[in-house]
Amino acid sequence: MSTNIRTKLSDNVYFNEIKVDRFKTMRLTAIALLPLEKDTASDFALLTQVLTRSCEEYPDFTALSKKLSSLYGASLSAGVRKTGETLALTFSIAGIDDRYAFDGDIVSRELSELLLKVIFEPKFTDGVFDSDEVEQERRQLIDLADSEFNDKRVYANARLVEIMCENEAFGVKRYGTRENILKSTPESLKNAWDRMLKGASFEVFYVGGASCEAAKEIFKEKFSKVTRTPETLYTEIIPEAKTVKSVEETMDIAQAKVLMGFRTNCDKNDDGVFAMRLMNVILGSGTRSKFFLNIREKQSLCYYCFSRYNRFKGILTVESGVENVNAQRTVDAVLHELEEVKKGNFTDEDVRLAKLSVASDFVSITDTVTGNEEWYVSQLTEPQLLTLEETTAKFNAVTKEQIIEAANKLTLDTVYILTGKEEL
Repeated sequence: MSTNIRTKLSDNVYFNEIKVDRFKTMRLTAIALLPLEKDTASDFALLTQVLTRSCEEYPDFTALSKKLSSLYGASLSAGVRKTGETLALTFSIAGIDDRYAFDGDIVSRELSELLLKVIFEPKFTDGVFDSDEVEQERRQLIDLADSEFNDKRVYANARLVEIMCENEAFGVKRYGTRENILKSTPESLKNAWDRMLKGASFEVFYVGGASCEAAKEIFKEKFSKVTRTPETLYTEIIPEAKTVKSVEETMDIAQAKVLMGFRTNCDKNDDGVFAMRLMNVILGSGTRSKFFLNIREKQSLCYYCFSRYNRFKGILTVESGVENVNAQRTVDAVLHELEEVKKGNFTDEDVRLAKLSVASDFVSITDTVTGNEEWYVSQLTEPQLLTLEETTAKFNAVTKEQIIEAANKLTLDTVYILTGKEEL
């Protein structure tokens, strides 16, 4: 994987060049970083979709699609994610690499100009966003919210986070709430757009094999014309749980869900994050983990059981699907396996295989243009952007003792059980 060359364009605006010449396509992504807030998340989520429907020069979806087709079949997309307690609004355009364009066309320049028109020059009606376009995207976002409610694995995970982080921004979904989606208006989206341009920190990523100087200069010129006061980005880290919250809910479902949330006293700013990530692999991530081998296979307590470590927020969550009668037994089994890791009851071979598993996952990332970009995007709020090789070296340097130390930092915060109705 190529290294990332990061250049400052203006106040809190950076251009990241990821030189990869193995692909015939290139990709440009502009990411706006803002504080995650309950009252504004829905407006920002809607904003990303409305902006990529049209712009002032191409005032409807058909006109914009024709323009993309003329640029060797380029594609435009947008989305929103949360990284810790930061909301990331993502705008991407992808197309043919300049090396493969006809007659020396610099496609990256045209793609950059179009992406910036979408972000900076939206189509307004009477000074605000078009109400029909807002309504169409509102329906799409409501459908997404409804689909996540209907998928009980997704729903249960969201409920765990809501309960565990009830008084923290991390408890807010990336698209806010269904109620706030319905409250969004063309005016509130205009306010969100103004705030994004003036207050967001921007990271621009270029992935391709040709020179990105033309694209870089276009972005630099555009941002130089905007008066900006970037907002402070911050994620609250709760180092340990003082008490355990237990919540049980009942729905008409066939399979109960047992979820647990732990505070790790370790986050992206802590060197111990690499040991914590390996500890998570040994404990509950993959087919060689203690959860899979002991809870699922040997004890047959659940249909699935795995753990995830969120280094941005400093929490570890456990998810499992079980029969109603096995809910509490699964909670006890999870705590038992964690205690085993805390005591160091795993082998050097387990550590070696955990490191191989992580390295294998890393290698697959470089197989696509999007994967190369995602590698660096996933580190946006971290102290420094590391290459794949640098990150692998840090994992390989972790010792068994450091993994045991990481496990002993965990404290149980929340147990959430979603059960089915009792059978008659």
